[in-house]
Amino acid sequence: MPQRIEQLKNWLSSLPEIDNYTFAPASGDASFRRYFRIETGDKSYIAMDAPPEKEDTKPFIRMAEALESIGLKVPHIFARNQAEGYLLLSDLGKTLYLDRLDETNVDRLYGDALGALVVIQACGPVEGLPDYDRTLLLQEMELFRKWLLERHHGLSLTDDDQSMLDATFDFLAGNALDQPQVCVHRDYHSRNLMVTDQSNPGIIDFQGAVVGPVTYDLVSLLRDCYIHWPKARIEAWVMGYYELAVQSGVLRSEHEDQFLRWFDLMGVQRHLKASGIFARLNIRDGKPGYLQDIPRTLNYILEVAPDYPELEGLAKLIRRII
Repeated sequence: MPQRIEQLKNWLSSLPEIDNYTFAPASGDASFRRYFRIETGDKSYIAMDAPPEKEDTKPFIRMAEALESIGLKVPHIFARNQAEGYLLLSDLGKTLYLDRLDETNVDRLYGDALGALVVIQACGPVEGLPDYDRTLLLQEMELFRKWLLERHHGLSLTDDDQSMLDATFDFLAGNALDQPQVCVHRDYHSRNLMVTDQSNPGIIDFQGAVVGPVTYDLVSLLRDCYIHWPKARIEAWVMGYYELAVQSGVLRSEHEDQFLRWFDLMGVQRHLKASGIFARLNIRDGKPGYLQDIPRTLNYILEVAPDYPELEGLAKLIRRII
């Protein structure tokens, strides 16, 4: 990695925007990308380091340009070196939604985030994006079985357990595919939204975008793996968003009766995936920090399970490990 830092610094020094700069880590994420804050004079930038053998910068560039073109606050790309995997981006600041959210501001901050989300769904790109198809949905849920149940907890699943999981995964995939399909950020939550002075929120980490279920980003935001709100409050926000989506042409009035069901079951799919990823990050990547988020993530499933008989077996299995 020191060689990549040296390459990055050499590239930065060649850019007209950069002169007499300071260089400091800005953040990492759950992938192989790294970010550095570059300060020069009174200006601040973010440099992305995405090793080409591990990360492809093209999806990030495509989505950044598309979302910026519809008026959303995303990192502007000032310079790019795709061959070596470096980008120079605008700096959206240091304040994550997660750092700021509390009872006094949650309605305002979520209001801004929901307003941006409906723009993504109504105007965001769909051409050229992968489909969030049954294969991908099932692959994601298998992370729960492999990494959380078998690898992290060391469970030996019975044939009945396996059959129950197969049926539950198929049921949840069907729910996702039954919904209107829109542009999906795919990680729209409090660690990927920045509090900004203008055009709040700043939106980051959108390179995994797909065409998929209308409730996916909504449940990522409102049933966030990193912060919890009461079920009744979440449901009020959900139905408020439904009204906004109807007004924006994303949904139709006949979707009202099933919208909360779509949302609840979409959340179960996401939280199975997320809990598996958190376990994998620890076991495979040596990043144990996400283990603390697994109980919150699985408790979301237990919160909604009593409303859906199809989730009874899954809930019983989760109670064995939580």
